[in-house]
Amino acid sequence: MSGSLPPEGLRTLSSPPEGATRLVLVRHGQGEVNVSGVIGGTEGCTGLSDLGRSQVTAMAGRLHRTGELADVDAVVASVLPRAIETATILCAGLGVDPSTMELDCELCELHPGEADGLVWEDYVARFDAPDWDIDPSLPLSPGGESWLSFVDRVSLGLDALVGRHQGEVVVVGTHAGVIEASIITKLLGSAPGGLHPRLRLRTAHASLTEWEVADGRWLLRRYNDALAD
Repeated sequence: MSGSLPPEGLRTLSSPPEGATRLVLVRHGQGEVNVSGVIGGTEGCTGLSDLGRSQVTAMAGRLHRTGELADVDAVVASVLPRAIETATILCAGLGVDPSTMELDCELCELHPGEADGLVWEDYVARFDAPDWDIDPSLPLSPGGESWLSFVDRVSLGLDALVGRHQGEVVVVGTHAGVIEASIITKLLGSAPGGLHPRLRLRTAHASLTEWEVADGRWLLRRYNDALAD
């Protein structure tokens, strides 16, 4: 069969390398903060809405039926309740003991600092809200991250996660910003300390984004793989 394929240097599609790490980033289901308009850091996040639980439960059911991630080795979540709840529900569909789930703050949404727990209207009234299209180096609020520092933190966190799970299949309950940061740095190649263009991607709740990582090369296998509404 291999004799029927073009030489590697001419091929558009390459075979998966041996020992590659598969990283499946799952955006959490709809969170209570997505409905209430509360800024959802560790103080403001109160987990998933009823719709969010339904979204993730449906995805967990699909994963159980299809077995597409039956070879999962580890489940990881950010420390925010909406991501933990998402990963816990996914564990049932994956046949993973949720007590083995790892928590990783490097894969959290942008740290909001003093804005945590405020509704957006009160945040704007209290703080001088930055315009990241003009200056992405400004923090969201005192003690919080800027767009640039957030993207750098996520990129390093993803590298560390792959380093801990070389050659494994890892499912991660995480956030839209983290998924966008992965595409900015690992697909577009925006280097640490760079200006990190904002893409404003419309990443669906409970959707899958999958990376294949080998020898420092990140290959995007799928993005925004969600169930139909």
